[in-house]
Amino acid sequence: MLSLRSRPFDWTARFGALGALVGSGFLFATAPALADPSPALDRFSFSVGGFNADPKLNASLATPYGSLQSGDIKPGRVTMPRVTADLLLGDSQGISFDYYRYKRDYDGALNSNTSLGPFGTLSAVGNANFNTKLEFAKLSYKWWLGSGNTVFGLGAGAAYYRATLGASALASVNGQFGTIERSSSDNAIAPLLEIGVRHAITPDLRLFADASGVWKSSGRFHGNIYNASAGVEWFPVKNVGVVLSYGVTNIDLTRDSDFADSRLKVRLQGPSAFVKARF
Repeated sequence: MLSLRSRPFDWTARFGALGALVGSGFLFATAPALADPSPALDRFSFSVGGFNADPKLNASLATPYGSLQSGDIKPGRVTMPRVTADLLLGDSQGISFDYYRYKRDYDGALNSNTSLGPFGTLSAVGNANFNTKLEFAKLSYKWWLGSGNTVFGLGAGAAYYRATLGASALASVNGQFGTIERSSSDNAIAPLLEIGVRHAITPDLRLFADASGVWKSSGRFHGNIYNASAGVEWFPVKNVGVVLSYGVTNIDLTRDSDFADSRLKVRLQGPSAFVKARF
């Protein structure tokens, strides 16, 4: 089996930023009262829920004999855990955190032919297995413009992403059949830009829309991730509410190697639901 793996990721580092943000939020919640911000914003909020998406996947995994390619496939709906947190600093600036994880396996027919020039052709036949995993976390600093029921936000920060792609298939090279098994994993940090709008119909019923983009054009592991969502927040009690939204995420990541490039393209589209606590 051919394998290419990076160092294991430290779980402590993954949630370090979230722990600091949550701790800071409680400090602000217990600090002396500040001037009231816009009713569309909270001093501190924390949301836990899931993103139910209908993914569309296209994967290409490099091997020493050529690339195994999935083509466009739809592996079926998947629900991903998601955590968000927001901390307001003063009345118009704040910190925002977001984390989600996509994981999906696909078993099906694979029709992949990669020309190896004078060395022949890599042909995958029969069934193949593709397994994908993406972890994404972002931390940004936001500026909120406006003080009434409607505010507009601009944000800048950094995103961490880690992608793992594996495949196994029966293939032939120059008429010789055998099983090819391959895995590739890497992670990177990239700059992030965000925009958003919040509108309070009442202090307990609010609308929102957000968009963000991550882009890294250099390095061994590069690509882009774009998110857009819109939804509604409703608080039946003062400090606990529900959030319903609909979002689209486009992921296009490439990992360079000595003999070929591995690429993962995923489009996630669907509703999200959260339980939100605010202070």
